[in-house]
Amino acid sequence: MQCDANDFMFPMKAEVFYPDVEQSAYGNVTKDWKLDRQFACSFTPAGTAFKEEVNPNVDLSQDSLLIGRARQDLRISSLNSQNSITNIVISNITDSAGNPIYIETSGPRQGKSTIFEIATIQPFSSPFGKVEYYKVILRRSENQGTTV
Repeated sequence: MQCDANDFMFPMKAEVFYPDVEQSAYGNVTKDWKLDRQFACSFTPAGTAFKEEVNPNVDLSQDSLLIGRARQDLRISSLNSQNSITNIVISNITDSAGNPIYIETSGPRQGKSTIFEIATIQPFSSPFGKVEYYKVILRRSENQGTTV
């Protein structure tokens, strides 16, 4: 497992997971999530200044978006296999001191790190055409019961 060093541009660390996908004889797909690596990053809440986190209606849902950056392309695993963004989850986001930042306060993952899915990942290029980092938008996974 590899980990790139964090610095002032990437003060946090997070872990990326990819699944081993299996399909049963009846067509049911199961994903067994495996930790691939820890990576340096920077994430902050996106657009919550004018938006309620919990919308009171019949269906109570929590809408959490994070916007940030990662030095590595998270679509490519440490074994150089390419993954679609629907087969990637991010969890265990910590600050520079190693303290968890986003944790679940109730439900099946109470007290554990929140699981995020990638909504968007886009390269950010310098004026000379070199990719400097990847802009990543994360959304809180609806399925916090997933074992990662």
